[in-house]
Amino acid sequence: MIEYKERDIILCTVTDIVKTTVFVETEDGIKGSIVFSEIAPGRIRNIREYVVPKKVIVCKILSIRDNHLFLSLRRVNGRERKELLEEYKKEKSFQGILKKMLGEKAGHIIKEIKQTQPITEFFEQAKEAPKILEKYFNKEQIEQITKMIVDKKEKEKEIKKEFILSCNQPDGINRIKKILLPYANIIYLGSSKFQIKNKSINLKQADSEISHIMETIEKQAKKEKCEFSVTKLK
Repeated sequence: MIEYKERDIILCTVTDIVKTTVFVETEDGIKGSIVFSEIAPGRIRNIREYVVPKKVIVCKILSIRDNHLFLSLRRVNGRERKELLEEYKKEKSFQGILKKMLGEKAGHIIKEIKQTQPITEFFEQAKEAPKILEKYFNKEQIEQITKMIVDKKEKEKEIKKEFILSCNQPDGINRIKKILLPYANIIYLGSSKFQIKNKSINLKQADSEISHIMETIEKQAKKEKCEFSVTKLK
C-alpha cells in the first residue's frame, strides 16, 4: 500500500456526493472525503460543475485519521494539477497499449511493474536502458514497445489558444478562480490574459477538446457576470 502524508498531492476518483461532502477513493483503495468548502473558493451553486461520480481529480491531503484521507481540491495549484493529470493520462495510455498487445497477460505484468515504480517511469527508463524490458517481454514485444515509444515522442504536438477573462464584480478574482478551477492546462499570462494548451498525437482531437473547454468557460463566464473573449489562435 502507498504511504500517504499530509500535504501530499494525489489522484482520487469521485465515488459519491452526499449532502455537503464529496467521497473519493485512491487507486489503491484508500477512502477519503472533501467538504464543499474545500472544493472551491466562494459559494458553490452547483457542485457538479466541479465534481461528478467517476471523475478523476487531483487533491491535497489535509489530514489522515483512521486510514481515512481528509482532502482539498481548491488548495491544489494549476501546475500541480496539470503535472499529475498529464502523468495519469500517460499512465493510462501505456496501460492501454500493453493490454492491446498482451491481452489477458497484461494485468499481471502491469501489476508486477507497478510494485516497483509507476508505468510511465518504467517506460521513461526503458528509453535509456532498453534491457529492463527483457524482464517482462519477449523479443517481438520489445521491438513493438520500442517502436511505440519512438513514434509517440515524434508524433506528439502541442496546440495553444489564448483568451481574456475578466470580472468587475467585487469578488471578481474568486469568480474567475471558480470558472478556471476544473482545468489544469490553463496558465495566466497577465492583464486578464490566459493561455490554454493541449498535447496530442491527434491535432484535430486536441483542438476539439480545447474548443469545448473554451465554450464551457464562456458559458460559465456569462453566469458569473464575467467578460470572456478569444484573443489569439495557434
